[in-house]
Parts: sequence; structure tokens; C-alpha cells
Amino acid sequence: MIAEGMPEGYQFPHDPNAVAGAILSKSTWAVMALIYEIELFTQEHYKQSIEPDENLDHLFKDVFLFHWKEEAHHAVMDALEWPRQDAKLTQSERDAAVGEVIELVSSVDGLLQAQRNYDVEYFLKICNPSFTGSEIEQLNAGLLKAYRWQYIFSGVEHGRYQDLLGRLTTDEQKERLGAAFSPLR
Repeated sequence: MIAEGMPEGYQFPHDPNAVAGAILSKSTWAVMALIYEIELFTQEHYKQSIEPDENLDHLFKDVFLFHWKEEAHHAVMDALEWPRQDAKLTQSERDAAVGEVIELVSSVDGLLQAQRNYDVEYFLKICNPSFTGSEIEQLNAGLLKAYRWQYIFSGVEHGRYQDLLGRLTTDEQKERLGAAFSPLR
């Protein structure tokens, strides 16, 4: 919808139904892990960038405040449901679910990398600047770092997420997750 008011050429080619289908093909445990992370990063986004900004339109801020409240409610519910789902699993099923979380986060990162490429290309096209190769590399790296923070790490590193994940996983599983996520830093 925003693209309609932007200069021609903006792309967001990811099919939401295909993304949802890929996510829902995983175990309930892995899907709940991802959903809980998303709910927490959505709240963090509001708290860090919208709530403190005095220059934003008040109606705009209210829309996001009510979205924050809705996500807060969902996060509470999911923090109760995820352990219920966890209790149904054997150790090997949980271990497989941890592998699926790694696959999901890797897939999210692939989407972020692709979108970063589209967004940098679009930015360069509409700004018509004469950036050097090094400056374009910095732009690519900075945008990917920002996307990864917003859509992965602001949720995964959230205290509530770490607490719940820590209660549901073994030390070895936590190490697997950490090893899988560390290259994204």
C-alpha cells in the first residue's frame, strides 16, 4: 500500500502465502518459537522507535500503541501455550523442533537479505547518487544489520524470550541455537 505513494520501482516480491506455508510446515513448537519472537520484536519496535518520538503524528502513534497492546496480549498467551506444547514432546522431538527454529530463522534471514538487495537497488535508483563501491558495500552491510536487528535479534535477545527459551531447551540445544545465530551478527 505504501508503494503506491512512492516513486516507481519499489519491490516487495515475497509471497505472504508462500512464506506462511513454509512456516506452518514446521512443528507447532518451532512455529510458536517464531511467533513469540515476532510478537516481542513488534513490541520492541514500538518502544524504541515510535513511543519516544515526539515529532510523530499522535494518531499514527495511537495506531501503533494499540498494535503494541494487541501484541502484548498475544505474547502473554503464547508464553503460556508454548510450554504446554513443549510438555507434549519427547527429547528427540524437541531437538528436531530446535533444528526447525534454526531453519526458520535462516529462512527469515534469506528474506531479509533479498529485501535488502531490492531496497538498496531502489534507494540508489531514486537518489541517483554517485556512491563508490565501498559506500555501496557499507550501505548493504548497514541495512542488513538493521534488518537483522529489527526482525531477528530484537526478539531473540529479548529477556522474556531468552527466559522462556532457556526453560524449554537443554544447554546443548541453546548452544546449537547460539552457533546458528552468531554468523548473522
